[in-house]
Amino acid sequence: MQLNTIKPASGAKHAKRRVGRGIGSGLGKTAGRGHKGQKSRAGGFHKVGFEGGQMPLQRRLPKRGFKSASLKFNAEITLAALQKLEATEVNLVVLKAAGLVPEIARNVKVIKSGELTRAVTLSGIGATAGAKVAIEAAGGSLASNA
Repeated sequence: MQLNTIKPASGAKHAKRRVGRGIGSGLGKTAGRGHKGQKSRAGGFHKVGFEGGQMPLQRRLPKRGFKSASLKFNAEITLAALQKLEATEVNLVVLKAAGLVPEIARNVKVIKSGELTRAVTLSGIGATAGAKVAIEAAGGSLASNA
């Protein structure tokens, strides 16, 4: 192979469509735009979803539901995950370092799923009512300053 013989694969390149260049081209006169109307004119296009003045579908349908923007900053951790964690002092930094919560998380809550048999001290982390009882029963404590 030489540099002067390199060319694109067949079918990879095609000639630009030249419209409005006479009858013989097949795209003369109206240049493939049909006759009259908004779409035949220069700059004659309307926004996506426009239905000719009829109330568009996205406005005919009712609004429903709500998605909180702050939801992505919340995370959960189970009692079983706390049991596996070696640390006795648990906070947000420790959980992020262990990879138990995503880096983006700001609020973490312990949920009652699994067993906890050792004492852990939580700081800056919330807990559900059931999880709180389980943590205190194992000899742990919650110092929630968040």
